[in-house]
Amino acid sequence: MSVSSAPSGASFPSPPGGFAPAPEQSTRRTAELLLICAAIAITTLSLVLVEASQEQTITWDLAKYGIAYAALFLTAHAAVRRWAPHADPLLLPIVALLNGLGLVLIHRLDLADAATAAYYGREAPSPDATQQVLWTALAIAGFIAVLMLLRDYRLLARYSYTLGLAGLVLLAIPAVLPASMSEVNGAKIWIKLPFFSIQPGEFAKILLIIFFASVLVSKRELFTTAGKHVFGLDLPRARDLGPILVAWIVSIGVLVLEKDLGTSLLLFGTVLVMLYVATERVGWLVIGGALLALGFVLAYQMFGHVRVRVQTWIDPLGDYNNTGYQISQSLFGLATGGVAGTGLGSGRPSQVPFAKTDFIVATIGEELGLIGLAAVLMLFLILIIRGLRTALAVRDSFGKLLAAGLSFTIAIQLFVVVGGVTKLIPLTGLTTPFMSYGGSSLLANYLLLALLMKISDSARTPPEPKKKGPAPIADAPTEMLRRT
Repeated sequence: MSVSSAPSGASFPSPPGGFAPAPEQSTRRTAELLLICAAIAITTLSLVLVEASQEQTITWDLAKYGIAYAALFLTAHAAVRRWAPHADPLLLPIVALLNGLGLVLIHRLDLADAATAAYYGREAPSPDATQQVLWTALAIAGFIAVLMLLRDYRLLARYSYTLGLAGLVLLAIPAVLPASMSEVNGAKIWIKLPFFSIQPGEFAKILLIIFFASVLVSKRELFTTAGKHVFGLDLPRARDLGPILVAWIVSIGVLVLEKDLGTSLLLFGTVLVMLYVATERVGWLVIGGALLALGFVLAYQMFGHVRVRVQTWIDPLGDYNNTGYQISQSLFGLATGGVAGTGLGSGRPSQVPFAKTDFIVATIGEELGLIGLAAVLMLFLILIIRGLRTALAVRDSFGKLLAAGLSFTIAIQLFVVVGGVTKLIPLTGLTTPFMSYGGSSLLANYLLLALLMKISDSARTPPEPKKKGPAPIADAPTEMLRRT
């Protein structure tokens, strides 16, 4: 083995100790940019396919939607590069693709609505895709605002009780308003203003997740204290059941006063999962499951709208022309799509009521088939897994619980939506995150994404190098002192 010698006079700087400095950790922002460009290309191509299939021509609307979509997500990427440079590089591209596919499907349903209006000699309604782009712009503005203004997500823990109270107030407002200002399709979950409407429950869920994350961290010892040992399970003490009982009462209150089964399931399910994550005790899941079953039985016995939902779920064709029409049409569309789908623009998803909002999953299943629906669900799965990975990586307990709660609320909402559309569970009225038409859901979910990215940025930021100072006396080199 030979060793080549350096040229004479050459010098190579070396740090003290003879070790080279560690290479700088990559932020993966370039990979994020490339993935966003891929999402832009997929969205634009899908818009072209829809337009060509429906109109047999290409209009300038595509350029309007494509340019606006690209500009919005490139701006969001620039904000992440500036204020969350170490955040997970997959979160924003996945959301961009989901949002883009939702825009494509909304535009496709707009074309179907225009064709139906022309057939009956009516004026074509204003396109909802244009409104969705505006809502997306507002949502991304909120996303950027959170990244810019929230320097440290741990500050939220200081105001947890205030945020929790604000969440309860937002939940209660529609219940106390008259039906003319809050009720849509039988559910009192809206605040209807002259120029727009807002669904406060979408924002309340984030505030309540922050509250429960802070409470579970600060009071964790109470929830992990051993109680009774029953059938191999350590059940909590009766006096420590306060948080889960409060969540149960709030969920039942939402179900009773607002007739909103979806939000009730979402709130209680998220709190239950956060309790389990904080304590690692199966006993909480057992108690939560028992309370959930009890609440369902009581609601079925006491409230007619719950019985109607259950009866429609069991036999949608029994009242096909009334309560069963929506779910029946959804199942017909999914069956028509089959494995590969009818193709973008080639199905009849407009036959399903609320195809742009509650039943956009049925539109995906009909035109993209089982393959396309599985791909969309896979995107959501990756998004949820990356959120949970953030929860594992972050160093503080509050960040862990907050990231886990935010990730699980997306998972539970997706399960409830897809389960309702496919008749796995009764219909609940929730929307598909990032895809369904609507401003409240889109804005709230982008705020949720911003919080996840701030936690991810903190988890992935490399620790600052220790400041160099004078060596300790024990480690200082020996020096020869010369008397002068």
